[in-house]
Amino acid sequence: MIQIPPVPNLPLPQQEFSQLYLSQLTNILRLYFNQLTNAISNINTVISGIETGGGGYVLSMPYGAFSSGVTQTAATNTATALTYNATDFSNTVSLVSGSQLKVKYAGTYNFQFSVQLQSLSVATEDVFIWLRQNGTDIVGSTGLIGMLPRKSAGNPSHGIFGWNYFVSLKANDYIEAIWSTTDGTNVTIPYYAASSSPTKPSTQSVVATLTFVSA
Repeated sequence: MIQIPPVPNLPLPQQEFSQLYLSQLTNILRLYFNQLTNAISNINTVISGIETGGGGYVLSMPYGAFSSGVTQTAATNTATALTYNATDFSNTVSLVSGSQLKVKYAGTYNFQFSVQLQSLSVATEDVFIWLRQNGTDIVGSTGLIGMLPRKSAGNPSHGIFGWNYFVSLKANDYIEAIWSTTDGTNVTIPYYAASSSPTKPSTQSVVATLTFVSA
């Protein structure tokens, strides 16, 4: 942990010139500025491109990473929030009501997400995904995905899709991702369990991160 030196107690000035007072003042200030220099050096220490010691990597920025381990569905042509049931990482960004990613501090954030889509429809189906901030749709945020028809009966087409947005959030604002589909019966956002041949880990249906960029 980086220790910032406390502000020093300076000796009271004398009415008349005093060499002793000047020496004491100079020594106190010299010590204080040396401590400040060391503290700043510890924050910025980089050797051969790698941060070392108490380097800048210890600076903590707001972030959150969330995912869903369940299959998600939506009624046909109905706006439905993407939801999460796991908080993977969190530092002042929290999950509220299953779908809202809420920030504690104001700033510009990078919102990224990916969804695992599948379709059992015999026709091409559309999926729309967009953002809402504090319950209000963000203009220009909609993305359109065209899902191919199924490969065969019981064998769906599938794919993973994602992108990112920069969003400006105030303290306690929240962001949501909303989706809809032209076929709520056959188009889903599935969770896949671990499988074999070869052995593979499970697949989350939705993954999202919200990372602080700048104040």
